[in-house]
Amino acid sequence: MTTQNTKNLWSAAQACLGATGSLSVIMPAYGLETVIERNIETVCRLLEGNIPFEVLPVDDGSRDGTAAAIRRAAARDPDHVHPVFVQVNAGKGNALKCGFAAARGSHILLLDADLDLDPVRITTFFDIMAEKQAAIVIGSKRHPDSVIDYPWHRRLSSVIYYTIVRLLIGLPISDTQTGMKLFTREALAWSFERMLVKTFAFDLEVLSIAHAQGYTVAEAPIEMHFGEKIGCLSWTNVKQVMIDTLAIFYRLRILRYYDSVEIAPPPEKPLFVSVVIACPGPSPYLTECLDALALQTYPHFEVLVLPDAPCDLGPVPFTLHVIPTGKIRPAEKRNIGIQQARGEVVAFLDDDAYPVPAWIEQAIKYFTMPDVGGVGGPGVTPPGDPFLGQASGRVYANPLVSGNYRYRYLGDRVRASIDDFPSCNLFVRTDVLRAIGGYRTDFWPGEDTILCADIAIGQKRRIIYDPWVQVFHHRRPLFGPHLRQIGRYALHRGYFAKRFPATSLRISYLIPTFFVLGLVVGAMLACLHPWLRIAYFAVLAFYLLITFISSVSLSPALWLVTWLGVIATHVVYGVRFAQGLLARRMPCEVAAFDHPSETTAND
Repeated sequence: MTTQNTKNLWSAAQACLGATGSLSVIMPAYGLETVIERNIETVCRLLEGNIPFEVLPVDDGSRDGTAAAIRRAAARDPDHVHPVFVQVNAGKGNALKCGFAAARGSHILLLDADLDLDPVRITTFFDIMAEKQAAIVIGSKRHPDSVIDYPWHRRLSSVIYYTIVRLLIGLPISDTQTGMKLFTREALAWSFERMLVKTFAFDLEVLSIAHAQGYTVAEAPIEMHFGEKIGCLSWTNVKQVMIDTLAIFYRLRILRYYDSVEIAPPPEKPLFVSVVIACPGPSPYLTECLDALALQTYPHFEVLVLPDAPCDLGPVPFTLHVIPTGKIRPAEKRNIGIQQARGEVVAFLDDDAYPVPAWIEQAIKYFTMPDVGGVGGPGVTPPGDPFLGQASGRVYANPLVSGNYRYRYLGDRVRASIDDFPSCNLFVRTDVLRAIGGYRTDFWPGEDTILCADIAIGQKRRIIYDPWVQVFHHRRPLFGPHLRQIGRYALHRGYFAKRFPATSLRISYLIPTFFVLGLVVGAMLACLHPWLRIAYFAVLAFYLLITFISSVSLSPALWLVTWLGVIATHVVYGVRFAQGLLARRMPCEVAAFDHPSETTAND
């Protein structure tokens, strides 16, 4: 191709970018060790010399050598290849948002890293963007000029999904899921600020938000060579896509959520954050936590680790202070951290939790609003946790266990103001912490409940929950460790229901005790008459049925263990809550330090 033809081919792209613009190509990659280097080089060769660009390959927690391959590609072309590493695979939407947080271009191209879609079509996307004055151009398998090698079952699923989307969402496009999309930075930023989906249906949510705001969306032809790959069309993924699609419809059409999302203004200058980690000492979990902090996209922070005794945590690429405290309670350790913190904001993190790369960046923006005193986010069960740990996490996230508080364990709930949140993932203004005197040290667990009440009620500051302020939090396995932890929480919540009723005397906390009371009283009444016995066992059968359904899993073993865990959790919580409600005081109010073997303070 002649130089003149090349210039003509890229003229629309150059016009769209203008004199100061550039293109950021975000390529999410998972398990692409054998092809990712070559694919990055292919994109770089296509763009080099034609437009200003950067390529951001995002390793989405791959378990093979994908990350190493990306590093090799970046070493060969450091001017253009700027990798992003996500420690745990949390979904394509999450990976793309992490990539966007690091992108600097005026225009953003989201491109699947396996290059099933030929990137040579980039010029066509810019042509259509210029011609139609569109803010978004998406590749479409259904475009009449598309050239696709696509199996029949994928075509069928695409048609079915398009029909559902058209009926529910009303988008004026024929294909939302193709992995090549061009955005102006403004349009993508608007959508990413409001999106909640982190997995496969993120495409639909991003486009729905942008279209509802009035951004023009146009379609472009693609070249797809799918080959013999199986792809992601598993039953689990299909189920998740449909759940997310219905959730998007509910938020868009019923709640009108996206119109009401509060966006914090950017800070005039970066706020400094002090991350405080109370722990007994070094552990593999603590190492994992520090490794995740090293990947933060927000650079203005320090880390204060408070172990029992002096220890060497090795070299880290951030400011680290190790402050030995002796064997004292987590609340006392955190208060020492508050006193030593240099940041305007303190972030509390458990040593068995580790954050996503944009953890600080996502949380810190809320502190530009003067009425915000704290920010929290979910503690999601890591996908690598062992079987009984996964089951414990599923119990916590079960709607019949956590009810309206499931947002603490799931990463896709809507943003909201809250008044009670655990310290495993909590940001608080330093001046607010010092004004209230930090944590109460006579309770453990439960000290974070009192702290949040002091912030929300005493200081009249809002605490914001944001699902993107996410950490992965390891769970204690079913049954013994999980139930002992549940019992401690319930005991203190029952006591707090009468001692601190503003945030603890709530019907959702009382239900398990009513359930246990019903089991006992119902069994006694069932002895009095056959009809009472029938009624009792009918109610019990209904309870067993709904808990069984709520625990559903494709794995029969996980389904069964989760179901038994839900029932056991209800019983233990109900009994221990009643004990706390009847107690005159908690053992921790007089004991110097209870549960010394525990490694973390809260879940």
